[in-house]
Amino acid sequence: MQEIINRVDWQKIDLLPVIVQDINSNEVLMMAYMNKEALELSLSTRIAHYFSRSKQRIWKKGESSGHIQEIHSFNIDCDNDTLLIKVTQHGVACHTGRRSCFFTELESGKIESEVEVSSESLYGVIDTLYHTIQERKNADPESSWTAKLLSKGDNTILKKVVEEAGEFCFAYKDNDEKEMIYEAADLTYHMLVALAAKNISPDRIKQELARRFNMSGIEEKNSRN
Repeated sequence: MQEIINRVDWQKIDLLPVIVQDINSNEVLMMAYMNKEALELSLSTRIAHYFSRSKQRIWKKGESSGHIQEIHSFNIDCDNDTLLIKVTQHGVACHTGRRSCFFTELESGKIESEVEVSSESLYGVIDTLYHTIQERKNADPESSWTAKLLSKGDNTILKKVVEEAGEFCFAYKDNDEKEMIYEAADLTYHMLVALAAKNISPDRIKQELARRFNMSGIEEKNSRN
């Protein structure tokens, strides 16, 4: 196994770009990255594993959605620094719920394929909202509040986070359940905008919360020192 992994020129790259192609149609489904561990897992299980730069961890394709990729072949390019894998795609490849990630025509911006599966049902509300915020980065600030927030910069984003946190606190103090839910949703959205501005995936927040399981709050705070 190690001999195979070492055929990649790791001295040139830290992460191996991987082009993913449908075994039957030859359609290019997506592009992702593997580190050595992800490549070893993919070779040993024949199920695609990648290294997520946004999540900063190994992820099994389809771990949340069940839309896994069974790998039929691995082909390295002539420079030993790019991989082509041919797969059977179960479900859809793209987080938007489309078959392929390559659905937008660059010059016109035309969307060339339809959503097949609701992304919310695949990944949940928080991850779907985060991806939507990321997609709005290039939207018209005159027609998108998210794009306007992001275009205004850090101070505006942070001001909104503090403002929404304060409004949640007032709702809590007033024991207004409906307002608490409403303001908590506003606060969550604006925190996700702040995370998206820094390209920090909510998955990394989940990882940090998971790290704290079975650890007292006092112990966790002491561990930061």
